[in-house]
Amino acid sequence: MTDETETGPEAEAERDDATFSMFGEDEMGSAEQNAPYQVLARKYRPRVFADLIGQEAMVRTLRNAFELDRIAHAFMLTGVRGVGKTTTARLLARAFNYESEDHEGPSLKLEPPGEHCKAIMESRHPDVLELDAASRTGVADMRELLDGVRYAPVSARFKVYIIDEVHMLSTASFNALLKTLEEPPPHVKFIFATTEIRKVPVTVLSRCQRFDLKRLETADLAAHLGKIAAREGAKISEEGITLIARAAEGSVRDGLSILDQAIVQGLDGGEITGEAVRDMLGLGDRLRLLDAFEYAVTGKAKEAVNEITDQIHAGADPLVLMKDLLEIAADVATVQAMGDNYTLPGPADWTSRTKQIAESVSPAQAQRNWQILLSGYRDTQSAPEGDVALRMVILRLVSAASLPSPEDAARLIAEGGGGGAAPKGQGGKADPNVAPVGGGGSGQLSKFEDVLDLLEKERQPTLWGEAKAYIRPAVFADGTISCDLKDGAPVDLLRRLTDFLEISTGRIWDVQKARTGEETVKEREDRHKAERIDAVKADPEVQAALKAIPGVEIVDVTDRPALEGQVAEDNVVPLRVANQKKG
Repeated sequence: MTDETETGPEAEAERDDATFSMFGEDEMGSAEQNAPYQVLARKYRPRVFADLIGQEAMVRTLRNAFELDRIAHAFMLTGVRGVGKTTTARLLARAFNYESEDHEGPSLKLEPPGEHCKAIMESRHPDVLELDAASRTGVADMRELLDGVRYAPVSARFKVYIIDEVHMLSTASFNALLKTLEEPPPHVKFIFATTEIRKVPVTVLSRCQRFDLKRLETADLAAHLGKIAAREGAKISEEGITLIARAAEGSVRDGLSILDQAIVQGLDGGEITGEAVRDMLGLGDRLRLLDAFEYAVTGKAKEAVNEITDQIHAGADPLVLMKDLLEIAADVATVQAMGDNYTLPGPADWTSRTKQIAESVSPAQAQRNWQILLSGYRDTQSAPEGDVALRMVILRLVSAASLPSPEDAARLIAEGGGGGAAPKGQGGKADPNVAPVGGGGSGQLSKFEDVLDLLEKERQPTLWGEAKAYIRPAVFADGTISCDLKDGAPVDLLRRLTDFLEISTGRIWDVQKARTGEETVKEREDRHKAERIDAVKADPEVQAALKAIPGVEIVDVTDRPALEGQVAEDNVVPLRVANQKKG
């Protein structure tokens, strides 16, 4: 039955498409005013496809398919939590079975609501079966479900199977599903939803039309949450809404859940400030974090540490602060790349401060700061005390500010001064508080091979072998290494090498990954060895020896050291005789 309160002309006239939210329109009747409280994520659930914000590409494809009557029998919806996968599945079930007085046949135009719409959206229609694969993973459950496929629907046009978190089905369940999925009866439709698309067998994926539901951009989500807050009669500052949108990380449901929590902060009817939202979420003050970041990247250790310490004492979570610092580092690099016309989501002073910091560092330094923070984020996650780990990451940023920028390091190497570049402090002078490379006792490291020698001297065979086999050094200056990694390298290789160098030399080192066409030391040694062997093989006497002794092969070519008073002899050719089978 069609609900007249939803289809009458008065209801249509009251609808405002400009402010209609992604999660539906709350129609406040007298009965609804007395109903139990409903969380925002359910209250504003989408009721038509037009309400799905940020998913325009998927809606456009589906609309074209319905208009051309080319509707697939199976759909795979994937995306992060809270972007609308289950809601989209229910909307599709309504579209398959849409029937109204003036329309017959499947349709994406779900207004006015059709005969089956209310029951489907309330998950109580007999022909729309929803299965949570997280709780029913066994093959027996799947066979029981598929036993009903051959029966016609009770009242609707199609029997629709919605399987949520489908990646959690067992292998046997997927195998039981395959045959039906490939040749389903004409009255059956399958809709799958998953957050882990890589765990779904390709045999299942190949039989479905796949739609990737996108995360919402922070600006779009903030605008959407602002409209919801206005409809709820809540006053939240622009900064507060932006902080909620950032914390949601592109998930509409997460954003609405946090908004629900934030609204209750304003019991007195006043505006909910950004400070109140920060306290609620354990965030730091964005402007003060920008101050701390700027202090760190300009080498002001005391000021940077004091800012971070004050925010931790105020209740901010160290790991959340680290994530915010990562966002600032990424924003700085983005602003540098996009230019003056680029505006960050949030208050205008965020953008102006970020642009000010971007002007004080080079693009390569911005990338170096990101790498230091990214490595520090992993360290903070595993550290026994997060606040201590955060403070050490800030000090690493401060120390990196005294190093020559990667551009300067490359220039120094090109000019022949890469091995003797002294660390720079404020004003471009050498910092007297920084110990020389090698802790003052092992001499400066002027090339990557010196690092390998130091590893061998300090008895680090594992790190020595990995550095030799996987690291492709491109730029090497005093305290700076820019390198690429060969495939198969340990994920923490550069971090372990950085830690070793800093402990062994008593200095801060900047070891970062960069694209390069250089060889690893092992690759270069193997190439030189192959070249020596090829050169020796070209000698007629060696060729004769190889023919005279079956199974012999050259394994290496070395120079014989000359004895005192003698001239060095020809190359020594170590030979190896292959095992011969007895006749």
